[in-house]
Formats: sequence, structure tokens, C-alpha cells
Amino acid sequence: MTFHTTEPPFRFRQGSRPLLISMPHVGTHVPPALAARLTDEARRVPDTDWHLERLYDFADALGASVLVATHSRFVIDLNRPPDGASLYPGQSVTGLCPVDLFDDQPLYRDAADVPDEAEISQRRDAIWQPYHAQLAQELARLKAVHGVAALWDAHSIRSVLPRFFEGKLPDLNLGTANGASCEPSLAEQLLAIGQQATGYTAVLNGRFKGGHITRQYGNPAQGVHAVQLEMTQSSYMQESWPFDYLPVVAAGVQPHVRCMLEAVLAFVEK
Repeated sequence: MTFHTTEPPFRFRQGSRPLLISMPHVGTHVPPALAARLTDEARRVPDTDWHLERLYDFADALGASVLVATHSRFVIDLNRPPDGASLYPGQSVTGLCPVDLFDDQPLYRDAADVPDEAEISQRRDAIWQPYHAQLAQELARLKAVHGVAALWDAHSIRSVLPRFFEGKLPDLNLGTANGASCEPSLAEQLLAIGQQATGYTAVLNGRFKGGHITRQYGNPAQGVHAVQLEMTQSSYMQESWPFDYLPVVAAGVQPHVRCMLEAVLAFVEK
């Protein structure tokens, strides 16, 4: 099968300060021909990082650049290596072009609908490559202008997902590739902000240590600090269909997320 899309691979806004916020899993677009191959449940794109643009609506005021995916992770996962290698060997994960939902249900109606290597390559060329080219280009620009750059990879996930972790996930899951993608002293500052946030739990390099984006682009020795934040969706939205944004709930966590980003900027601009 061949892959075709009429949607641009991303939306991008350039900011004025040395911070790029990446949102690789907020996209919901599935081209119609591909959607026809998906199950009814998959067409609802339930594993989306819903409403993060709204949750991070202070990004422009902070002067951050913002890079936002347009296509669903069911089309291609922008936070996976281009060769599809596992980020967590030995643990259950979803792939570059997923074939199942987070709850282990099949994504495609029929085995014949699963993409072959040629189609995966087409999806990679159409969406994955342009997103990462823009990401790398913006980090290079920030580094050239400011001498330093910060990358914040914004994610969210259902708080209870037995396939990936036991019990309920902490609310604020910071990942720095076990300290390799960001100066450890900055990571500790961010963890402290999360731990001091009343009503929320926080962890550093727990179940989520940062995906491909954090690991690929974070290089503190070269002045690029990358952090992933995986938030529980219960912190700001309805976790089940129709996945509504809950403004009153979101208003509780939003200041803490903003405080983290302000700490990142203070660190790289000092």
C-alpha cells in the first residue's frame, strides 16, 4: 500500500528565547485512506497527547518556540528512532508505526492492512523526517543566537495503563535519559518543583526516561539541555472518550508546569 497525506507534517512558531517546546504526540490527523483500514476504536485516536497546546498556552508569553505534530502517532510516532528500535528493551512498547493501542487492542481491521516496509518508509519521509529536520534546525538556530538551547518535549498519558506500568503513574514524570540529556543540577531543580507541587506526585527518570527526541538532541556538553515531561492526563483532562479538557482541573497543574519552564529558561540564560 502507498501512503499519501495532504496535511503539513507540523505547525511551528518561532520564539525569542532559547527554549523549544516540542509536542510530537498531539496530532490527530489520519489520512482518510489510512483511517479506513483502522478499527472503530483506533479512529478515535485514543492514545493522543490531548490538549497540550491549550495546557501550554503560556508558551508564547514565555518567548518559547513551539513545534507541534499534526498527524496521529498511529500514522508514525515522532518520538521513536527512525529504524524502529525499542526505547525500552525488554519492556512492552509501541513502535515507529504502531500496530496496537495502548490497551493492547489491534489498530488495524485486518492483518492485510498493516503497513509494510515500503509504506513505513513513505510515512517516515513525509512526516518523521520534516518534523525532525525542523526540530534540529530550530535548536541550531537557538544555539547560534543564544549560545545555548533548551528542548522541552511535552507529553501526556492516561494515569493507569497496566500494559506499561503497575498502578497509577506519578503525575509529573521528568525524563533526562538518566542524566545524559540535561545538566543534572537543572533536572534536580525541576524535580523539586514537581515534588513541592501540592496535590501532585513527581519522579525523575522513572518509568519514562525520555524518548528518542530527548535522547537524540540533548547534549549538555554542547549547551543543549533536553527534558521530557510525561504528565498524567487526569491532571488536566478527562481520560476517557470524549477526552474533554477540564479547565478547572488544568488550572491546578498549569502553574507548576510553567514554573518548570521558567526554571529551564533561568538556567540556560544565566
